[in-house]
Amino acid sequence: MEYFHKPVLLAEVLKYLNCTNGSTVIDCTLGGAGHAEAILDLITPKGFLLGIDLDIVALNAARVRLARFSQQSFSLVKGNFKDLDRILTDAGLYAVDGILFDLGVSSVQFDRAERGFSYRFDAPLDMRMDQGQKLTAADVVNTYAGEELVRIIRDYGEERWANRIAALIVRARRNRPIRTTFELVDIIKDAIPAAARRRGGHPAKRTFQAIRIEVNGEIEILEKSFRDAVKWLRPGGRLVIISYHSLEDRVAKIVINDLSKGCICPPGLPICKCGRRPELKIIVRGVVRPTPGEIADNPRAESARLRVAERL
Repeated sequence: MEYFHKPVLLAEVLKYLNCTNGSTVIDCTLGGAGHAEAILDLITPKGFLLGIDLDIVALNAARVRLARFSQQSFSLVKGNFKDLDRILTDAGLYAVDGILFDLGVSSVQFDRAERGFSYRFDAPLDMRMDQGQKLTAADVVNTYAGEELVRIIRDYGEERWANRIAALIVRARRNRPIRTTFELVDIIKDAIPAAARRRGGHPAKRTFQAIRIEVNGEIEILEKSFRDAVKWLRPGGRLVIISYHSLEDRVAKIVINDLSKGCICPPGLPICKCGRRPELKIIVRGVVRPTPGEIADNPRAESARLRVAERL
């Protein structure tokens, strides 16, 4: 399958990153380079883009897509944005004009059956964005204690039937390991009452999301990564974050709101004692959502939410 990345909220990303010829931009979630290609069109020939991704398949596809640009205009790194400080230091960068996070799993990863991300295909339970890491979805499903499975499915999947699903997983694996996506789907369907299965989309959607997040450590790395990113922005530099579910967006909102606050002294003090100054200015209150036209053209964009802030 060709690795084609249809970038979500592309016009909005370009607008809010405020890219111009000569800008230095970090794409922390490169994917197939859909956003990166459009950014390079705006910032070259004088600008520079650094793209980061865990997936070697995505990196190889991105190199092909970006081949028309000068090799001095961009660099692609296999890595995790949780290591942003090290990656940017190793690249010899000091300050940048824009940083983009387009969170979650890519459409191509979902559509490649062998990656095990999707409940639509029968495949080994994998779900690793970085196929070099050891922990897989099969490890989570077959080795985590029942109470840990409940926590993951409840907190990361926001699944009301987490207790029942975890209990049936534990019961099923006593007989033999759960190895494939369809085996897990059958267990989830058995755990959710028939009436509940008939509404709210595919019954396995939330549980698969939860296990994927656990396998890749997606939520736990966000707060530090966002705060690290802000440190690298020049004054006037922009941070743009696209999230696809409430857990990701909640972390983005908390970090941006916190870094946009000034004095936090108790009310009534005649002078500020804390000395705190805001680091960010919120550019858009709330979130930017895809237009109905974009959703019609790309249904997977429907859940996307964009937040943007500027370094003071």
